[in-house]
Amino acid sequence: MGFVGGGEGAFIGQAHRQAAGLDGCFELVCGAFSRQAENNRNTGNALGLPASRCYSDWQQMLAAEQALPAGQRMQLLVIVTPNHLHAPIATQALQAGFHVFSEKPAALNLAEVQALAEVVKNSPGLYGLAHTYLGYPMVWQARDMVRNGVIGALRKVIVEYPQGWLSEDVGGQGSKQAEWRGQPELSGLGGCIGDIGTHAFSLAEFIADQPIEQLCASLGIHVPGRQLDDDAAMLFKMASGASGVLIASQVCAGEENPLKIRLYGDKGGLEWRQEEPASLIHRSLDQPLRVLRSGVGQPWLCDAALQRMRLPAGHPEGYLEAMANLYRDFATAIRQGTAAAGVPGIEVGVRGMAFIEAVITNHRGDAKWTTLAAHS
Repeated sequence: MGFVGGGEGAFIGQAHRQAAGLDGCFELVCGAFSRQAENNRNTGNALGLPASRCYSDWQQMLAAEQALPAGQRMQLLVIVTPNHLHAPIATQALQAGFHVFSEKPAALNLAEVQALAEVVKNSPGLYGLAHTYLGYPMVWQARDMVRNGVIGALRKVIVEYPQGWLSEDVGGQGSKQAEWRGQPELSGLGGCIGDIGTHAFSLAEFIADQPIEQLCASLGIHVPGRQLDDDAAMLFKMASGASGVLIASQVCAGEENPLKIRLYGDKGGLEWRQEEPASLIHRSLDQPLRVLRSGVGQPWLCDAALQRMRLPAGHPEGYLEAMANLYRDFATAIRQGTAAAGVPGIEVGVRGMAFIEAVITNHRGDAKWTTLAAHS
């Protein structure tokens, strides 16, 4: 694999490299880690790469790697840049014959992601999207239980993602991560709703195993000077008729990363929290509450969940392991020449962008409900 982005000081690039290496499925062979020559050079040195495989930019890397013999060139390009580069890099990489694994969102806007979807459709290369929370084993367990009617007919979904790291103007205080996220030309039309709201949206659709069809949304900016939303709340309706609530905010002072979802049917409910990912709470209408715990070999867990576990019960697995599950499934697909089952693909990218644009349209307009189908 080769990397674009993820130089010194970039959290997500390091997380991707650690996750990709966890199962020994990928070897890092090249990179264009930073536009800053010193950062790029230092990152390559720290990762043990030869100077000849540390490129000054992604265009140079694609051309040089494509010219190498098949047994030497990279097979997979990992994109961990600011949002505005995701689609252009992915498009050229796929057209050059490489597989692509990209940070989300897939593109800067809906038109761009739809164009990318056509490239993916017409390319032999595989495309994956880093919706890491969809790699957690107990998320798959929850989905299996919903599918098999354990909680009955779905009625209510409540998903929330509060963070506190943007409670102050950290972008203006020198945080590069916050700075580019606040610029529409780099981040897209959505701020908080694009950065973390899409995670909540995708998690709800994945576990409920059905699409959100309509929403009624409100966006807010609480820190003076910001161009993009830092707070969002909405009601939504799902295909089955289930109603829902989604909250995403980056100004909840003191919060870390407590993504949480609750689903209720006519027979019971489920609850999963990202900060305690090994536990899935199951509530029944007429039985005591029970807590299902992750762990290799647990006979009460579904196969999809067990396949994504590495350790016995009581040995915590977390964010890196969830991302590693996506990389492992992607590696299997590359080796076998099949679709990357279990890895969010371009269709999730299109849904996420349709969600962002529907939220913004509803917030700015007078209609009570906005249909997502009109934005996909």
